[in-house]
Amino acid sequence: MPQDHTERRVVVTGPPRGRRASGSYRPRTEIDEQTTLGHTYVRSLMRTQLRAALTVFAVFGLLVGPLPLLFAALPGARRLEWAVLGFGLYVPLVLLALWYVRRAERNERDFVRLVEDR
Repeated sequence: MPQDHTERRVVVTGPPRGRRASGSYRPRTEIDEQTTLGHTYVRSLMRTQLRAALTVFAVFGLLVGPLPLLFAALPGARRLEWAVLGFGLYVPLVLLALWYVRRAERNERDFVRLVEDR
């Protein structure tokens, strides 16, 4: 049986891809030690939470703000006023609250994913 004595060549083009560079970067430590970077992380979370709250407040204001003008334009429509205030605003308020809670939880989940070790 003839043996083939050709050599195998292996070409290495860079560091192995399976490993991650070991570093001491830990966002959780930055937050716990209250460094500038940790402060930036927390400020970013607070800014996104504030943006969600202001969005809900603006939508609510646009929904409720014109109601006095509507009521002034329709004098003597007491039942309409109570129906709009009692039943008409309930569903939008619940939907706004649900949207806000989901958005706040998603913001916090994204923040935790950013901070936790991968």
